[in-house]
Amino acid sequence: MSFIDDFSGLDGNNPGGWPSTVKITAVVALVVAILVGGYYVFVKDMIVRLESLQKKEVELKNTYSYKYQKAAQLDAYKAQLEEMEIILQSMLRQLPSKNEMSDLIVDVSQTALASGIENELFEPGAETLKDFYAEKPISLKMKGNYHEFGNFVSGVASLPRVVILTMHDISLKPLGDSIQGGRLLLEGTAKTYRYLDDEEMVNLETAKAKGGKK
Repeated sequence: MSFIDDFSGLDGNNPGGWPSTVKITAVVALVVAILVGGYYVFVKDMIVRLESLQKKEVELKNTYSYKYQKAAQLDAYKAQLEEMEIILQSMLRQLPSKNEMSDLIVDVSQTALASGIENELFEPGAETLKDFYAEKPISLKMKGNYHEFGNFVSGVASLPRVVILTMHDISLKPLGDSIQGGRLLLEGTAKTYRYLDDEEMVNLETAKAKGGKK
């Protein structure tokens, strides 16, 4: 009990008179308090920051590895891009030109008539220029049966010039209150497309550039 007795009756105003065991205990406790306090004040934050930096290092290494692989394949990507551009231009050239568009629309209309379809409305609208092609809408109102509409689609596909015809806002319903022998009414908008010639492409790029400066 002598160790416990050393702590009893201590004079707080005279620490120099404390027993040696008390002084040693007090010094050890002070050192432990400083170490624990220093850990929470300085070391812990540094450990958290170190862990964050280590994670960042892993992310940067992964990013570097990914970009290095991309850079190593850059020439192959450029060659592939050039090949794709050549294929795209080749496909675009298969579309009708500006001069062929009016004849093409006539061919589509005549194909409908030859298929037995009655054209109540076949009205081409104004063109809309896109990035590398022109889009022309055609308002439609046609009468025919399933077989005649099928012949029309086959006839358009067999035209000598490549024709892309997309249908929009189409409704197909029986004529009158009954099927009437399978007769149907088709209403909506068809869109066909042509490629832009070099002059149109230049004019379109110029217009875009002027619009971007405003």
